[in-house]
Amino acid sequence: MRLFDDPAVDKRFNRMQWRMLFATMIGYTLFYFMRKNFSFAMPGLEQDCGISKSMLGNFLLAGGIVYGISKFVNGVVGDKVNPRKMLCFGLLTCTLINVAFGFAPQIAALFGGGTRSCASAASADGSHAVALAWVLGSLLVLNQFFQGTGFPPCAKLIAFWVPPKELATKMSVWNTSHSIGGGLVAKVCGVIMGLGVIGSANQGVGMWKWCFWSMAALGFLGLVLMWLWLPGTPKEEGLPDLPGTDVAREKRQECRFPKEKAQVGEATLLSLHDQPSMARMVFLNPVIWMLGLCNFSINAARALVADWGPTMLQEAKGLTSSEAGTAIMLFEFAGIAGMLFAGWATDRFFGGRAPRLCLFLMAITAALVAAFWFLPAGGATGFLAVAALCLAGFTLYGPQALTGVTATNTSTKLYAGTSIGFISLFSYIGVAVSGKVCGSLAQSSGGWRMPVLVIAAVAGVGAALFLLLWNVRANSYE
Repeated sequence: MRLFDDPAVDKRFNRMQWRMLFATMIGYTLFYFMRKNFSFAMPGLEQDCGISKSMLGNFLLAGGIVYGISKFVNGVVGDKVNPRKMLCFGLLTCTLINVAFGFAPQIAALFGGGTRSCASAASADGSHAVALAWVLGSLLVLNQFFQGTGFPPCAKLIAFWVPPKELATKMSVWNTSHSIGGGLVAKVCGVIMGLGVIGSANQGVGMWKWCFWSMAALGFLGLVLMWLWLPGTPKEEGLPDLPGTDVAREKRQECRFPKEKAQVGEATLLSLHDQPSMARMVFLNPVIWMLGLCNFSINAARALVADWGPTMLQEAKGLTSSEAGTAIMLFEFAGIAGMLFAGWATDRFFGGRAPRLCLFLMAITAALVAAFWFLPAGGATGFLAVAALCLAGFTLYGPQALTGVTATNTSTKLYAGTSIGFISLFSYIGVAVSGKVCGSLAQSSGGWRMPVLVIAAVAGVGAALFLLLWNVRANSYE
């Protein structure tokens, strides 16, 4: 799509747009490396250090809630600060916290928590396990808070660089960073956890800490790259704003300014009417609230695989650590294809009205999650169970990407970070609740049947919620 009459400006804008997309994809992938690695360390923490599923579920509950709050708070902040500085600050902080994760036993010992290592669950006494649990839980909550600085600057840049009519397609391309990060960390950490005493009950002993240190090293390298390569907004790069996204004109219409005030400059309008408009466009907007509820269901379903997948696949389907890592990598990579398809189909067949497509995708997700459980483990049917889980990744990640597209087009580029941060609050309440409920149900029932079927039902509720958004318009610019 040609955006500007001047060919030189149009060419430079297009080049910078793609540079922004790829740079923010790399940056957000690195955040994923340093967040989803905890899930692969969990079997080692349980076996190696005596930390129970219930404790781990508590970590996920607290971390998920803090991450959701952080994305909301930092979404508001992200609309007002330099995106490159915000993203790099977040990467640096998460890198340092991931280094600290690997030294958690030593940190626990400093606070009177017993030994400086936990070579096995048998050798870790109760006081050490409790002290280590507090250290790990505190680090996880701190990491999750600063993880919330990753998405807002990316959302802001995308809203400023990508036209509304292309947003579903290109934001879906960007959203593949979720699955690229999740898929790569699954395979790398799955292999790392399998480097212990292969084929014995002690597989992965002592290796969980390398799930953190290896990702921290990548995070530091990425931090340098982001500082040197990530562009700012079009105006900061000496380019004009996107045509057709005149915020001042939109705000004049929305706030019903008198005709004689029509010539007031954009900066004056924004300074005088910023808060009332934010309330109307985001916090009092029923579409944004409904998208938040949809995000709750999507991310509750996603958390079953993203957080408990390594443990669930090994215990319920008999996979090894490395095989579970491969399965989750395929789940995430299927999600990449799903996001690309969903973005293209939304713009091509649904006129930018993403909730219509999401309705069908979430209904299929519910059926596939149920099929994953009912297909038995082992042999060809075991392969079919994993295949059903991977197909669920294809159908689930499309809605996960498209809720952000709908929120951005509904709230406009001025409040993209705030609106996505707000619906992300619901997302990670879903993650937190799912993490806690699935862990508790698996612990109390002695298996994974109940958690899986509950999540299938939650996905079905998500489909019903998208039905309520069927008539939502494509964007608020027109």
